[in-house]
Amino acid sequence: MRAMILAAGRGERMRPLTDTCPKPLIQAGGQPLIVWHLRALAKAGIREVIINHAWLGEQIEATLGDGSQWGLQLSYSPEPSALETAGGIAKALDFFQGQPFLVMNGDVWSDWDPAQAFAMAERLQEGPELAWLVLTPNPPHHPAGDFGMQDGQLPLCTQTAAGARSATLSGIGVYKPELFAHLPKDQSAKLAPLLYAAIEHQHVLGTLHPGFWMDVGTPERLAQLNQHLESLAPSQ
Repeated sequence: MRAMILAAGRGERMRPLTDTCPKPLIQAGGQPLIVWHLRALAKAGIREVIINHAWLGEQIEATLGDGSQWGLQLSYSPEPSALETAGGIAKALDFFQGQPFLVMNGDVWSDWDPAQAFAMAERLQEGPELAWLVLTPNPPHHPAGDFGMQDGQLPLCTQTAAGARSATLSGIGVYKPELFAHLPKDQSAKLAPLLYAAIEHQHVLGTLHPGFWMDVGTPERLAQLNQHLESLAPSQ
């Protein structure tokens, strides 16, 4: 199984930190955010990873190299300007050789175990579903949520019977290439419209992650993450 880490965003809300450093390379708990992902992927047995980049992308390649220090084989998908999530995935689609693949946002931190992705991919191979999303309870900065989970049941819906979107996309998911195959290469495209269309056909599954998750989108949240990682340090 192969994986992709999305690392092309500008990180406007993290300025001035991101004026000179791409957001995935910002330090959290003594190492770049993206390195937490790389270590977790290697531990899970996922060896081949592609990283897209745009803003200051040369720093990402220079810092991470070929991935051998983590036992990985890293490839890169440079974008002259960020293509949004779906556009970035579509540009790199050939890398996945027609098989389901794991995608992780480079600017989130979670204790979710990427080893779970193997069973998710196998389930997608067996059915008509196009995606299996890892969701998180709605955080304070996104109280409206993204998707509904009717009584915690799958597949996902756009909202619950009460009209509420009860969960937020964590930036982690396993996808079939078919979801992106119709998109032109090198053209910006958002992920949400593709997911909502697939949800209407009951072609999206979901799992609610009960553990720790944070979208490291602001300096304040970065500080919160560092506090969390400091609290874990004695047990690591």
